[in-house]
Amino acid sequence: MKKLFLLPLIAMFMAFCGAAQAQSADASNPDTLIKTVTQQVLDQIKTDKQIQSGDINEITKLVNEKILPYTDFTRTTRLVMGRNWNTATPEQQKQIVEQFKMLLIRTYSGALAQVRNQTIQYKPFRASPDDTDVVVRSVVMNNGSPVELDYRLYETPQGWRVYDINVLGAWLIQAYQQQFNEQIQQHGVNGLVQFLTQRNQQLANGKAS
Repeated sequence: MKKLFLLPLIAMFMAFCGAAQAQSADASNPDTLIKTVTQQVLDQIKTDKQIQSGDINEITKLVNEKILPYTDFTRTTRLVMGRNWNTATPEQQKQIVEQFKMLLIRTYSGALAQVRNQTIQYKPFRASPDDTDVVVRSVVMNNGSPVELDYRLYETPQGWRVYDINVLGAWLIQAYQQQFNEQIQQHGVNGLVQFLTQRNQQLANGKAS
């Protein structure tokens, strides 16, 4: 089960971390954008020894500098929290976004070391010209085994932004909604902040449980 949940961060990095280097990519076309940046990031990961070794400082730097500017992680977090988002103060919202981001980085950073000889096959892109929320569908061939990998994007004045991913039928936002909701129901919004903070401290100290 844990191996399954290693896949989402591979997807996130494949989708996002090449974007800052892909300034010439057509951000007005989500299909073209995903194809361009995923190939760039595959090439980068395969040659970056620090990322492959799981260096958390280098990975965090990469996320902050090259991933977040091309995503809407606040939107991702807001959708994970659902109606609870509006009950949080602006400061709580900021803390949850930051702690959730770090949780994903720390939980899945080791998955990057697994990226070696994967190839990507894209399914036909189906969207109307006036659509503002679309899904780009692909299949990653991992040692001969197909892994479904989809990206959900929405259109912004700055271009298309990824805010959710789907691996093997499991969307990232849905995967965390129940956990977040349970924490808030039992302990309130501050309880969720505390839970995420403590979890990050545990992972930083090498505790997986």
